[in-house]
Amino acid sequence: MRKTVRSSRYVPLCLIPLFPLLTSPAHARGERQLVDAINDYRAAPQRCEKRSARALTPLALKSKLALPIGDDGSLRETLKDSGYQAVSVRSIRVVGAEDADAAFDMLERRYCGALLDAQFADIGVSRDDDEWQVVLARPLIDGHMGDPRAAAKTLLAQVNAARARPRLCGRQRFAAARPLTWSAALGTAAQQHSRDMASDNYFAHEDPDGDMPADRAWGAGYRGRKIGENIAAGQGSPNQAMAGWLASPGHCANLMNPMFTQVGAAYAANSRSDKGVYWTMVFGAP
Repeated sequence: MRKTVRSSRYVPLCLIPLFPLLTSPAHARGERQLVDAINDYRAAPQRCEKRSARALTPLALKSKLALPIGDDGSLRETLKDSGYQAVSVRSIRVVGAEDADAAFDMLERRYCGALLDAQFADIGVSRDDDEWQVVLARPLIDGHMGDPRAAAKTLLAQVNAARARPRLCGRQRFAAARPLTWSAALGTAAQQHSRDMASDNYFAHEDPDGDMPADRAWGAGYRGRKIGENIAAGQGSPNQAMAGWLASPGHCANLMNPMFTQVGAAYAANSRSDKGVYWTMVFGAP
């Protein structure tokens, strides 16, 4: 059982005058032009750092990555405050480029490796006269994960695939087990706990009200006699969450326990929380 993490928040109130943010059309066009040039380069790269480079998917332009030039704060924390949770991020700044073509030439000469880094999926561009800033990032949540129902369906398929073959969980050996069936009540309990962890910024089986997995399952209408729960945080896809559980002896034992016959699973995300995304899988036996 993990130690309960209780959190409280003090939200100061302040009044900040609002001023219109004006971006000249020429600057906006220049920023888009630079992104297009970078994506064209990724689609048909030349040699980079004396090595051949392979074609890559285009970067998605994200307004949250267009950060003010000259911000000396932590890049990850700045993005987190803006609502973007990054797994990896890099900021590149060039000075002396009068237009997008000149900015791209400087970036290609000095930072081709970063422009052709396959780990990045998103891009933001900021400009102040002849100074340009490019932010490259990969978001925590996999863009291909789909909606919560699709993620839940994926988790159900993966847990049953894991149970279909014998497995060693730590030092405990499990035979193949029968597949689990989906329980709407356990799915509701899983969704509730994931949302609570994401919104209240904690990671534990016991919630701040003192409720445990069985309390949440029964509260959601489940009347089973045996309850188990796996939780995870910080994984950006169902595959990553399942891989983490299978690598942990205790979580793996829950997944393989032949006494369990039903399951519900869900995730919830909050970019301003410490871990960004929270996963819950609840097991039951009627």
